[in-house]
Amino acid sequence: MPRLRQVPRSEATSDVVITTYDLLFGDRDPVAEPGTATGTPGDWWTVFALVPDVLRHASQGFVLYRNIAVDPVLRELGQTRAGWIGGSQFVFSQHCKSCRALGLPEEKIAAIAAWATSDLFSPVERAVLALTDGLAVDRGRVHDDIFATLKSHLSDEEILSLTYVIGMYVMHASISNALRLEFDNQPDRIVEVDGPGDAWSGLFTPPSRS
Repeated sequence: MPRLRQVPRSEATSDVVITTYDLLFGDRDPVAEPGTATGTPGDWWTVFALVPDVLRHASQGFVLYRNIAVDPVLRELGQTRAGWIGGSQFVFSQHCKSCRALGLPEEKIAAIAAWATSDLFSPVERAVLALTDGLAVDRGRVHDDIFATLKSHLSDEEILSLTYVIGMYVMHASISNALRLEFDNQPDRIVEVDGPGDAWSGLFTPPSRS
């Protein structure tokens, strides 16, 4: 289950929540009968419905990224990489499918996870993937050489649009992980693994002094 309460249809009073539920779930209560047409549980929407203004703002962001004047392949490469590097199975999985819908071959989609070792990507695609890593891993520190490559292929307007959209999906990956939404609804795998009880006995005991 997600870490926050979901809003059932019976509690939905905001127009944006009702419209969203109608669009994605039809007449169903998405809490009692979860599931979307794309195969996700749908609890991203039912949790964001807790604060209708947040749901509205996020939904407007989804409309925005589809309307900006930028190559959708570059956009989806960045979004998919943001999901992978951010550890969000939800964001990564959904945007792998978006890449496929745009006609990217399977070997190229599979190579996004280790793009730096692949020769399948063009110079501008590699620059977009490097930009994504800078945003997701290095807190926005992106090397001048990466921007030089971006600027040799794209306008400033396109670079701004890509940076904004990729940054938005870095955020969504983080939120999905933190709240355990959709495919990220899983326990943290970094836990202590049990071992033999006596294997560590005495390992860190200071030597006796005689």
